[in-house]
Amino acid sequence: MQSLNPYGFKDFFYNTAERSTLTFITLRTREYMIITQLRLHFTVKVFLNVFLIIFISSAPLLSHAAIFRDSLGRNVEVPFVPKRIVSLAPNITEMIYFLGLGERLVGVTQFSYFPKEAKKKPKVGVYTDVNIEKVVTLNPDLVIATADGNKREDVEMLEEAGTPVYVVNPRKVNQVLDTIERLGQICGVTDRAKHLVNCLRERVTKVMKAVRNRERPLILLVINVKPLISVNQSTIHHDIIQLAGGRNMTGDQPITYPILSMEEVIKKGPDVIIISSMEREGEFKRARKEWFRWPTLPAVQRGRVYLIDSDLIDRSAPRIVTGLEEMAKLIHPEIKWDSIREPLTIPIYRD
Repeated sequence: MQSLNPYGFKDFFYNTAERSTLTFITLRTREYMIITQLRLHFTVKVFLNVFLIIFISSAPLLSHAAIFRDSLGRNVEVPFVPKRIVSLAPNITEMIYFLGLGERLVGVTQFSYFPKEAKKKPKVGVYTDVNIEKVVTLNPDLVIATADGNKREDVEMLEEAGTPVYVVNPRKVNQVLDTIERLGQICGVTDRAKHLVNCLRERVTKVMKAVRNRERPLILLVINVKPLISVNQSTIHHDIIQLAGGRNMTGDQPITYPILSMEEVIKKGPDVIIISSMEREGEFKRARKEWFRWPTLPAVQRGRVYLIDSDLIDRSAPRIVTGLEEMAKLIHPEIKWDSIREPLTIPIYRD
């Protein structure tokens, strides 16, 4: 027993105390490290959440992702509001400018000359022969095509390249207005589009009310002089004639753009002849003079051979409403149009 270290208990006590102290320090250190890590994790999490909120609020494009059904019955996914648009037809170009989104157009087709700013845009060929490579190099977010002219294989090639292609095909005045409104939705300016289209609808309604219950004269619309070509009921021209209070002389023809003989014209005897042309005074006078070689025609007897700007009735664009108004004036000159049509202020929007 004497051999035991008299300080053994004390050593044990101190050793135990040291171990307790070390354990305490270790636990405090670990606690500190855990708290530090939690603080870091919390800080990073808060930062990421704040960043995500800022990113989402500053880029509403991600919340726009939607699927739109086009005129071909295709479901077209538009993942974000398109900022780089290529138009594959002049009438589509006019629609985009009408919506105040001209700055988003990065490419258009030949003959896109209205409004005049469209002339400065890069060209991607004519709408019946699109340069696919050129379109792809423009890196568009969205391509808007037309079923009446663009090739289906062109649409398919662009889709294979990863570009959404939305196809339109308005064949009636109301379908033009619906198309403008739908493009407004796709481009993220729904309210603006509704307001603009409502202004156009008001003008259409005024024309329809003005011609209601009036005699409907027989109309020959000439879209080409040599050979003599008119239109049937599947065209937007036919719809304009109907809405303007007339009857299309060639509406029941089986061919969309029938070639007519003078014998057919004389047999049917149109009350009004309207020549759709981009030509002005000189050419019109010559074309009009040609019709007076046929004095038995009711339209010639009454001097009712007129000219209308083809751009206003050939293109399924916002100006089609102006074309309808002009057509109604020619068909029904007895109506006091100035008192009926009050100027409607259509605001000019910019993106």
